[in-house]
Amino acid sequence: MHRNPYIPHSEKDVEEMLKAIGISSVEDLFADLPSEMNSDLNIPDAKDEYSVYRDLKTLANRNINLNEMAVFRGGGIYPHLIPSVVYALATRHEFLTAYTPYQAEVSQGTLQLLFEFQTLISELTGLEVANSSLYDGASALAEAALMSVKVNRKEKVLVCESIHPEYRDVTRTYCYGQNIEVDTFGYDKETGQVDLEDLKNKLNEEVSAVAVGYPNFLGVIEDLKEIKSVLPKGILLISVVNPIALSILEPPGNLGVDIAVGEGQPLGNLPNMGGPGFGLFASRKEYIRKMPGRIIGETVDLDGNTAYAMVLQTREQHIRRDKATSNICSNQALNALVATVYMSVLGREGLVEVGRRCFDKAHYIQERMKTMDGLHPVFSGPFFHEFVVQFDGDLEKINKKLLEHKILGPLSLSRFYPELENCGLLCTTEAVPNEDIEFFIARMEEIL
Repeated sequence: MHRNPYIPHSEKDVEEMLKAIGISSVEDLFADLPSEMNSDLNIPDAKDEYSVYRDLKTLANRNINLNEMAVFRGGGIYPHLIPSVVYALATRHEFLTAYTPYQAEVSQGTLQLLFEFQTLISELTGLEVANSSLYDGASALAEAALMSVKVNRKEKVLVCESIHPEYRDVTRTYCYGQNIEVDTFGYDKETGQVDLEDLKNKLNEEVSAVAVGYPNFLGVIEDLKEIKSVLPKGILLISVVNPIALSILEPPGNLGVDIAVGEGQPLGNLPNMGGPGFGLFASRKEYIRKMPGRIIGETVDLDGNTAYAMVLQTREQHIRRDKATSNICSNQALNALVATVYMSVLGREGLVEVGRRCFDKAHYIQERMKTMDGLHPVFSGPFFHEFVVQFDGDLEKINKKLLEHKILGPLSLSRFYPELENCGLLCTTEAVPNEDIEFFIARMEEIL
């Protein structure tokens, strides 16, 4: 047996443990594994540090990063311009922990930044209270569904099919173990907005909440006020938001939304490999004691100085499990810190400018595409910076040709929506230069 030198058990300790569970060797623990899995791993022999670094660099050079490409793909993770000061501040060693401060009031700097984060999210969403972040956008929607059941004591949640498919899957997973039913309702095939008639048909006394996108996964901006008007009193309206879109859209809280959730990655966080991101969660004040996660408050100390404290921490690590509203552990606080610095650096006017540039560039591309042969915009509903296009040709082949020109083309939707065959979700942000847009349009004209 090759025992790890960092494990403190003596040979006698190991022998006694094996005897207690009725086997003679450590190898017996793996007896149920197929024999082919016990063969030697295909790992190269050990090398010196510098040789390993050189080999890894050679492998890394085979990759291509988004800075070397023209990106026209979104679908939940978006590349934005990030001022260099954001990471210069956010990566200071004082901040480099995403873990929970269990002696919270000692960490006044961390608590202050989380308080500022909550304030900024409340302003964006138009809702009175926000927590200090969740894991990601998908789990935030799932937590909103659980919260609605706690508020209304009804065991059914309706989720629109135009919400991100992965968000819907995560919500079903969260609700499954608690016997909460998750049902869906459709979207209008012409506008891309909620099919109000289908929603009305699904509403009944068992429904706790209705969830829609703002914008939805298809890029279309929902009419939240109209949706709210068809909901019977007491049913909560949940909106899954893009925080950058909120810089120019009416805040969902002003339109009747009770809980706003979303993915915070667009707020200064790099796309990386699709994560990590962090979840946004805001709600009306009356539901604050049902909210998951932690809420930071501002107060004064004995000397009258401004101080910050965890005013609510309803995680199962802090209170009795049967009283807890969630079991969230690491709360992605470093990612929320990045977002706080990003929003503070840009300010109100800067965020609005980012939102307008995203909007203008996407609408410019759509107008140019209306004149092209071989493709057709699918939905007529208003959109922010993503829209769906149907191609006469094979989208996968088109994307491969675009990739040869270092263009990351539209996201294929057929794997999520079989009815949207050869349909792509096209996206642009302020990070895409105008010359890349013209290059993309020219290549599309050639390919089509």
